[in-house]
Amino acid sequence: MPFQPVILLTDAFIFLLLIMAGFLVWHVRRHEHLLEAWRQVGQRKVAMSAAVVLLFYVVIGVLDSMHFRPLAENADNKIQYDTKVLSVLDLALTQLREQKEKTYSAPFATHLYSKETIETLSGTQRDYPRLVYGGAHLGEGETVVADVLVTLIKSAALGVALTAFLYLLVYRFSARERWSQRGVGSHQVVWLTLTVLMSSLVALLWLSQNYHVLGTDKVGEDVLYQAIKSIRTGVVIGSLTTLVMLPAAIILGLMAGYFRGWVDDVIQYLYTTLSSVPGVLLIAAAVLMMQVYMSNNQAEFNTVLERSDMRLFFLCLILGITSWTGLCRLLRGETLKLGQLEYVQAAKAFGVSDWRILLRHITPNVMHIVLIVIVLDFSGLVLAEAVLSYINIGVDPSTHSWGNMINSARLELAREPVVWWSLLGAFVFMFILVLAANLLADAVRDAFDPRLKDQS
Repeated sequence: MPFQPVILLTDAFIFLLLIMAGFLVWHVRRHEHLLEAWRQVGQRKVAMSAAVVLLFYVVIGVLDSMHFRPLAENADNKIQYDTKVLSVLDLALTQLREQKEKTYSAPFATHLYSKETIETLSGTQRDYPRLVYGGAHLGEGETVVADVLVTLIKSAALGVALTAFLYLLVYRFSARERWSQRGVGSHQVVWLTLTVLMSSLVALLWLSQNYHVLGTDKVGEDVLYQAIKSIRTGVVIGSLTTLVMLPAAIILGLMAGYFRGWVDDVIQYLYTTLSSVPGVLLIAAAVLMMQVYMSNNQAEFNTVLERSDMRLFFLCLILGITSWTGLCRLLRGETLKLGQLEYVQAAKAFGVSDWRILLRHITPNVMHIVLIVIVLDFSGLVLAEAVLSYINIGVDPSTHSWGNMINSARLELAREPVVWWSLLGAFVFMFILVLAANLLADAVRDAFDPRLKDQS
């Protein structure tokens, strides 16, 4: 094989989440009331546009979770794999990854950001050295502005053409009557959003071949590459933490509300005690313990990537342990109310077991709360990673994340001249993800919350 597949711990859980998402789609299609609720979400134009953006982020995160070791060059003609682990996204962004400069350079710059001593024919002088890759293709008399404008026009045309081709394929293999009956609706917003995303992606890839679109950092690495690679960390933090949180929140919340008595007292004592501990201190203590363990057992981690991935997984685990209490309280209160309804009392009178009542009668009626909380908490968890990495108790410093970019920008903003593009890159990518998640969360809440249905 030309490569050796590598499955990290977080990769396995991401693939597990994809399987669970497929099962959820299958489950929704078999239940008309769930399908009708999602149809209401689909009728919200803003929500569908946000869903396309979220799907775009998820696809990038999945591509960055397909890791492998490429073949290493050796003179013995033996099959030997490189010690460096890459992903499919790294393979697609090879040019961005390998085009490194000496140090800082501004977005679309052709020279370094600070002056250096340069040897010339007339002697030494202080000047801005020419970049190795940024704007190297420009000829005599060509300007950056004119070249960028021409590239943007070509990228927009190519993005529209690719989206139109995809639209024709979908229209060709779908029911034409369904398309004609929809008229002007949310599906046109979906295609418009997809066109903008496709044009933006083409423009970024095209421009990044000749420029550093978001500049470079202190060691000359492209900031756009760092921002794109940080998408996986944000998606993992938001989704994997939810997977850790859900079992404890659902099981304990339903048990506390249904069985009451000493079971309710024990569970209330458990989540009240956990909520009383400052979350930041608990996370900091757990991360420090994890660091000590990894320092004492370095032989268990073959690469730096495996070490940083273990810390990322452990951070998701700690965030899940500290964030399940809110959902547990909500489910306890809802179960207390549902337990008094007629259909639950009738099931008890007919001798149906308690666990069967919980599984068949109560759990389906609280899933709207679970779904709403999941979507609402996703954006909060993405922001939590940025805050924790800023205070050095988040992901490993070698891991690409928006929090690490913001942390490094803290010192860059204090230098002269100011280096602002690292903060800008992290802010833009994180802002788009959080905004899309919040917009979709509003639509999901309106569609699944029965109290809002009653008011309408």
